Amino acid sequence: MDKFAIIFEPQNLQLYWIGFLATLELLAVSLVAGGLLTLPLTLMRVSSNPWVSKPVWFFTYVIRGTPLLIQVYFIYYGIAQLEWVQGLWDTTWPFTWFKDPFFCAVLAFTLNTCAYTIEMLAGAIRETPVGEIEAAQASGFGKWNMMFRLVLPSALRRTLPGYSNEVVMMLHATSLASVVPALYDLTNAAYAIYKTYYLAFQPFIVVAVLYFMLTFTLVYAFRMLERRFLAYLKPRTH
Repeated sequence: MDKFAIIFEPQNLQLYWIGFLATLELLAVSLVAGGLLTLPLTLMRVSSNPWVSKPVWFFTYVIRGTPLLIQVYFIYYGIAQLEWVQGLWDTTWPFTWFKDPFFCAVLAFTLNTCAYTIEMLAGAIRETPVGEIEAAQASGFGKWNMMFRLVLPSALRRTLPGYSNEVVMMLHATSLASVVPALYDLTNAAYAIYKTYYLAFQPFIVVAVLYFMLTFTLVYAFRMLERRFLAYLKPRTH
């Protein structure tokens, strides 16, 4: 039998489908949770009060300075395996979540994407043109009113190109979830087929194609968003 024909047998396609959905779920939940954390932490990051900004700076420094794989290991094989944490699995929230491999992977991905997004958004806020700030002040905008009605919307738009790269990188990083037992993503689906049929390349070639298709879709979607929200930055042709 042709080796690639084995890949497309119904039971193997089902494995890929389950892994495909798990990968999308990991990506979506991590991005949403990371996005919800990013906004308040970014406001803390750009604060002039060092007692407010320095803890966030330390968080982003540690997360961006260590490999994501180590973070996954630290949370699942470190925190989640501590005896006193396991002793609280069935009785105390939020420790009950640590017995779920999906939660451990999502927590690592969420913290990672949050740290990178904070620095991107904070940088965009700092680079807001001085003229826009002065115009808002001259119009009587208060500090927080100016932040939420002018500075933050402008920074979010300008962060889109960098954030699109972060989303693509997070998609690729979901493959690291394969190191967590009982978490069936695309990479683990390919590994299961490899162990069953001893096919060294074919299962992973299919996974690479699927990741490429997802990446192309995300890039195209962000390109449409940039065309919509960054149109005002394009030079005029007349």
